[in-house]
Amino acid sequence: MKVEILGSGCKNCDQLLENVLSAVSSLDGEKTIKVEKIGDVQYFTKMGVFMTPGLVIDGEVISVGKVLSADEIKHKIEEKMG
Repeated sequence: MKVEILGSGCKNCDQLLENVLSAVSSLDGEKTIKVEKIGDVQYFTKMGVFMTPGLVIDGEVISVGKVLSADEIKHKIEEKMG
């Protein structure tokens, strides 16, 4: 599983990254989850994200323009894991 944080380095982007790392560390399958922060604006556009931060899980945009809590992120990851 791949979790991407799309952001240019703003405070909200950094907070979302922290929340993702917290959520991933609380999951049993954390070793199989790759977390990546992406700052490439062209990639944002390709993904349809025009407001940061963006959260993408396995190629699907989960949220745009808001900071999800660690619990919300954990729930989204668990839904994707099945």
